[in-house]
Amino acid sequence: MGCQCKHLRTSAMASASQSRNTAARFWFQSTHSYLVDVKLNTTLRLISGTLRPTPLPWLPVLQTLNHPASDEKQLADSLVEKVKCHTSWPLYDDIANHPVMRLESRNPIWNIPQPTDVHKQWSHDWKSAMVVNAHLINDPANRLPCFDLPRHQWCLLNRFRTAQGPCKACREMWGLAKDDRCDCGQPHTMSHVVNDCPLTCLDGGPQRLHLADAAAWDGLTDIVF
Repeated sequence: MGCQCKHLRTSAMASASQSRNTAARFWFQSTHSYLVDVKLNTTLRLISGTLRPTPLPWLPVLQTLNHPASDEKQLADSLVEKVKCHTSWPLYDDIANHPVMRLESRNPIWNIPQPTDVHKQWSHDWKSAMVVNAHLINDPANRLPCFDLPRHQWCLLNRFRTAQGPCKACREMWGLAKDDRCDCGQPHTMSHVVNDCPLTCLDGGPQRLHLADAAAWDGLTDIVF
């Protein structure tokens, strides 16, 4: 059965978030910060049960976490505002009277944009991301329906949400299958299973599955990919 998502999320993010947030105030604009993001994305895939091809904007949404970039910027904003209120600190001159920037490729902490609302920024980023099934999410900060499903169902649901799962089309692309056709003759994709296949399609499509309708699950749990 596996543990519930909320328990796995708490234990996994305890270490991942702590290491990311500790120094995020200083390096979040660094060109090397992607190295930390790679590890964080791996942790988010583990929690949500999603696969590596899953579009990155989906990962924090599935866990109802703040967007990592927005979260890091908020930490940096709080540090800069705190330093500006303490003129006696040695760091004050580095922020208020910083040296002239010599290289355009550098992004020092004093060069960050004005403080922004994290929630509004995340909503804007989500709407502009153009990911598959984005219409399922009205507000990325809201917890998704059925967050407490058993592990197997939660992983399967997230794979249908992101349209990346062990369907024949994906397995054929990964070199794990020789045919990408469904039993109905059409390409066997995650979207096809719930939208178009005459054998398995749902009334209401992915929106009904997103809400984890009991009747929808009765039909889909019998599908073995």
